Amino acid sequence: MNIIGVIPARGGSKGVPKKNIKPLAGRPLLAWTIDAARASRHITRLIVSTDSQEIADVARECGAEIPFLRPAVISGDLATDVQFLQHAIHFLKEKEGYEPDIVLRLPPTSPLRTAEHIDEGIEKLLAMPYADSVRPITEAPKHPYKMWRIDENGIFLVPFLNKEFTGFDEPQNLPRQLFPKVYVHTGAMDVMRLTTLMDQQSTSGKKVGYFFMAPEDSINIDSSIDFEIAEILMKRRLGETRGI
Repeated sequence: MNIIGVIPARGGSKGVPKKNIKPLAGRPLLAWTIDAARASRHITRLIVSTDSQEIADVARECGAEIPFLRPAVISGDLATDVQFLQHAIHFLKEKEGYEPDIVLRLPPTSPLRTAEHIDEGIEKLLAMPYADSVRPITEAPKHPYKMWRIDENGIFLVPFLNKEFTGFDEPQNLPRQLFPKVYVHTGAMDVMRLTTLMDQQSTSGKKVGYFFMAPEDSINIDSSIDFEIAEILMKRRLGETRGI
């Protein structure tokens, strides 16, 4: 079975400039994801999809394959995951006749995701032949029943969800223990069948399996503060591994 990991690493990061190659705990950020993917028992091929030659050079030094530079038209802020993943699949099929059975999206902005997490996601999909994809989840830090939006006049707060949906008059003023548990996709990875990506034009499909990730492993770097937190957590993990 062909299982490919695709690491998206475009060069136009706004929140943290050049974040994909910015050092985290002494190594380029994307190196942590490359290492985790290479340590997976199931991934049979690993590529980086980037529009930046600088990122491509760093990724290659870290052990990833760079079969192409991603076109600018699918490298902007509004480019979707489906677009860059389909581009990679089309390129490899056209140039090499290669086609995977399972595709993983492995963003470098989740450096604390491990090879064990990756393998758990793959094994879950393999064990669920009726599933279109598998995603890691963690319990939502804020319950949507307690969320607000601003009214159309821009003056007052109104509940984001109405009573018809929640069943409560004022859920914002009630303990969350009364509400059903809800979960968020950690963003650490997507594991999908090729048919989900190519035929359904989706990274999730309709039938989505799941597995749990701990919040401390699920951090997604989108800002300088996120980067600092991730570095603290990574250094703590490395210290525990080395017995420091």
